[in-house]
Amino acid sequence: MQASLKSMTGKLHLLLKPLLFICLFIRWASLGAQAAETELHYFRSDHGLAPTNNALPSEFDTPGSLRWRVPMDPGHSTPIVGGGRIYLTAYQAASRELAVLAVDAKTGQTLWRNGITVPQVEHTHQIGSPATATPVCDGQRVYVFFGSYGLLAFDLEGKKIWEVRMGPFQDEYGAGSSPILLDGKVILNQDHDVDSFLMAVDAANGKLLWKTARPDAVRSYSTPVVWSQNGRRQLLVAGALELAGYDPADGKKIWWANGLARIVIPTPVPLGDTVYMASWAPGGDSAKRIALDSWPKALSKWDTNHDGKLSRAEIQDAEVLDRFYRMDLNQDGVLDQQEWERHAEVFRRAENSLLAIKPSGTGPLAQSAVIWKHQRGVPYVATPVIDGGILYMVKEGGIVTKLDVATGNLLQEERVPGFGNYFASPVAGDGKVYFASEAGTVSVVASQPEWKVISSHAFHEKIYATPAFGPGCLYVRTEQALYCLQAFP
Repeated sequence: MQASLKSMTGKLHLLLKPLLFICLFIRWASLGAQAAETELHYFRSDHGLAPTNNALPSEFDTPGSLRWRVPMDPGHSTPIVGGGRIYLTAYQAASRELAVLAVDAKTGQTLWRNGITVPQVEHTHQIGSPATATPVCDGQRVYVFFGSYGLLAFDLEGKKIWEVRMGPFQDEYGAGSSPILLDGKVILNQDHDVDSFLMAVDAANGKLLWKTARPDAVRSYSTPVVWSQNGRRQLLVAGALELAGYDPADGKKIWWANGLARIVIPTPVPLGDTVYMASWAPGGDSAKRIALDSWPKALSKWDTNHDGKLSRAEIQDAEVLDRFYRMDLNQDGVLDQQEWERHAEVFRRAENSLLAIKPSGTGPLAQSAVIWKHQRGVPYVATPVIDGGILYMVKEGGIVTKLDVATGNLLQEERVPGFGNYFASPVAGDGKVYFASEAGTVSVVASQPEWKVISSHAFHEKIYATPAFGPGCLYVRTEQALYCLQAFP
């Protein structure tokens, strides 16, 4: 009996040993994948949240709070922190040089700079920059996107590995969406007046893996976000009028939801099974909507030469003239019926709001997928941040709106000391939320249900880039310098 039991135990051990090895291998692979994902740094890859147990500054005026300040060429790209380095892009207007830089995160010393002088720089908005897109780093290479110049990859010592030339894009405001990285693919979305697309290239060599046309998309500047639903990773892509989910393996569209603004700049904010999407554009509020006349009415008002088309000289409407370039899809200098009605439909369907959406299934989502909607205080540019069950968003004038993420209930609507425009997105950590205004004022608000402004500091330098976190510090990029601000007792 004992011999038989001993024999059975030995056989059981031989059977379980491979299973144990498989379990250990799966656990090792899972940890490796998690570690690899933490090495991916791109715009909003951290959803605007600092790591836990990371002490961050409350006051910037306190002696000792400034660790270092280094002069920096202008640029709107957010600093990316990884491997003890900071990566960012810049632009020198006098020399027409686009540059990518690596900076030592502890000292601010420039480790290398790789500049590209181009014969013609992409035209941007008067307050825009050709160095708008935030870089990507995966611990092996740095990837940057310079609009109509294209997408480039550098090794960690600044040597260019590959480039993919692009453009020019038909958009007088240039390109704004940043690349992201997933599964060894650099993924980029570009929505312009015509030929909008979502694409993926091999991170190692820049070869195109797939490219998905977005024929219904008009200009928008939102960066895609990675989201997992029931263990399946998807790309959340926000554009004019629509939020959609795409398969990162092949770029196929999985589902989509309507109800967005006509121009979308903020990125989606996923939390669990819910996606929070803020979008606002001029002319989309219910009380101040822009609506185009019907095509026959427009012709009867302005078609003075009776050719069935409308030239810029014929139109007597400032709202139309401001948008003539984007409406003139074939750039022939006149608007025809198809061009007019396409944009009339965009204006008609546009909605300014913050939506809480629970996507499921495939195809168009039912209205029931929107679990709540909020229409006050919605930002044009800045992406909201969620911390401690509260969603924070900031719009022009320094108006901060706090919502309960579960219900959409308004907690507060207050104003921070920094007035003016807000292009940088709020970030949160260590019980604080940071808001940076275009004029250069950074306000610190307590991350709690009650409203409390902890401090406010005016840098007197314009800020367009979103602040970034480092160990025990906050990096603030202005149009003149890069700052490292540390927690100080």
